[in-house]
Amino acid sequence: MDILKLAALAVTAALCALTIRGRAPELAAALALGAGCLLMGQAMEAVAGVRGLADSLARTAGLSIQVWKPVWKTVGVGVVTRLAAAVCKDAGEGSIGAFLETAGAALALFTALPLVEAVFTTLGGLL
Repeated sequence: MDILKLAALAVTAALCALTIRGRAPELAAALALGAGCLLMGQAMEAVAGVRGLADSLARTAGLSIQVWKPVWKTVGVGVVTRLAAAVCKDAGEGSIGAFLETAGAALALFTALPLVEAVFTTLGGLL
């Protein structure tokens, strides 16, 4: 699916949610969440292609695929955190969204620790 179709879906869902928000805010939130899931499902196809190319380039460069795992996990933590925090804020729970963003940042740092360790090990071997 191309970006124009995705944008049309997003704008249509947003306008529909805006229209019904005053009378049925729960339904508007469900509509936004459903549209978000559809959009993310389509984006996952692109992410799979990017991951395949990155893994191929890593093998060509002689890098272990294990080095890339923390990178992909950290990106995943960031994306999930951002989307879930936006849903919380859209539902009127901005403080929960802010706490989630803080927890997501801490978890992303924790997830990236093996990569940081590998970098320092490599630098130690060079010195």
